[in-house]
Amino acid sequence: MNDFALWPVLAGATAFFVVGAIWYGLLFGKAWQKAAGFSDEEIQSGSILLIFGLTFLFEMLIAMVLWHLIARTGAAPHVVMMMSIGFALGIMAPAIGINYLYQRKSGVLFAIDTGHFVLGMAAMGGVFLLFL
Repeated sequence: MNDFALWPVLAGATAFFVVGAIWYGLLFGKAWQKAAGFSDEEIQSGSILLIFGLTFLFEMLIAMVLWHLIARTGAAPHVVMMMSIGFALGIMAPAIGINYLYQRKSGVLFAIDTGHFVLGMAAMGGVFLLFL
């Protein structure tokens, strides 16, 4: 397994992106908007293409780092899922939490955003399993 492989990284980032689309679209869109304090007008403002494009690029970076770690360790399938979910719970969730404490964001917003990262990372890990 190569340290970097384009197809698993693209597929993993796409899985993360799709989870986000469902999470913030169908499941928690209005709850997230309320918790984040955005009006309908604010949600409509800004460049959605830029926002989605940068989101996907950041998810590609996450996928590249995770794939690199998996490739370097030769992780077994159950370890891939432990690394994916563990990264979300052990690094991403605390980082979000620290930022939200100082920004005085609500626990509801923290739960919604952290849930997205945990589920997105689980989806990414699951997709990576298809390439092992």
